[in-house]
Amino acid sequence: MIITTTEEIPNKQIDTILGIARGSTVRARNVGRDIFAAFKNIVGGEIEEYTRLQAQSREQALQRMIHDAENLGADAIINVRFTTSMLMQGASEMLAYGTAIKLQND
Repeated sequence: MIITTTEEIPNKQIDTILGIARGSTVRARNVGRDIFAAFKNIVGGEIEEYTRLQAQSREQALQRMIHDAENLGADAIINVRFTTSMLMQGASEMLAYGTAIKLQND
């Protein structure tokens, strides 16, 4: 599966646009991370626990988007984007989305 943030894939022609492929995950913080984050907020520096949580969320959303595109019969996903939104205090959604396409056979 080719995945790109661009509108085109070099040396490839789009045959069919299959629709939007999407994948999301909702994650919540936990008390242990929040206590450590509050301390880090006082002394400064990267909050590595949240960095790891965000990285895991992005990867899971990306994998779910790929699975969605495969179900559509896609060869590639173009214009891939990520977005996040807070659903409630301490919980947010990570969404990966893009355009699922079928490429012309060479």
